[in-house]
Amino acid sequence: MSARPAGPCPAAGILRTLVSAAQVDGTVGVFLEPIARYHTTELHAPGDGMWSEIDSGAAIPIGMPRVYGDGPDLTIVSWANGLHMSLRVARRLEESHGIRSRVVDLRWLVPLPHDEVFDHAVATGRVLIADETRHSGGIGEGLVTGLVERGFDGVIDRVASKDSFVPLGDAANLVLLSEDEIESAALGLMRGHRVNRPRVRLGPDGAWPHGVGRQRPLR
Repeated sequence: MSARPAGPCPAAGILRTLVSAAQVDGTVGVFLEPIARYHTTELHAPGDGMWSEIDSGAAIPIGMPRVYGDGPDLTIVSWANGLHMSLRVARRLEESHGIRSRVVDLRWLVPLPHDEVFDHAVATGRVLIADETRHSGGIGEGLVTGLVERGFDGVIDRVASKDSFVPLGDAANLVLLSEDEIESAALGLMRGHRVNRPRVRLGPDGAWPHGVGRQRPLR
């Protein structure tokens, strides 16, 4: 099992589950700490306290996501720090564009909650996966596969961080997924086209750019 909570409150509930599973079944669990949001209390505005919750003392069932909202227009799927960004984007989409969305927080990465994600994808017909891991080999690829295998016939798009190591300091913002990228992709999805697709363009002489293999170009 592997879990990636978005903040300290779900972290406590997931830890209870992992410890219980280890004691009862000897299950090995991987807990990825949400260090980026441990001390965050605000979500939309300074002092709103909307990111902090009181721990209920309960465990969080294995593979069970949490869903924020019930908007009929768009489903945004994310986790960890991506949840914080996605909730902020969802608020702006409704206030500025009248787009009502729902945000699915995975919480568990192994096993992925494929059935629950599929149900909420069907409810809106449009899915945006906001993946803070790398574009290649990230969690988002597994989510897309799960939707396709279950016969989802709606529209899917995915935004992710760059295929790069994460540098220190402000340079990290050059490769990590941003709120602006999530919002741009969401608006593109609602307008009927997908954005942020990596494109390869031929050089002036028609040759492939240096370092690009025999990949079919996207013009």
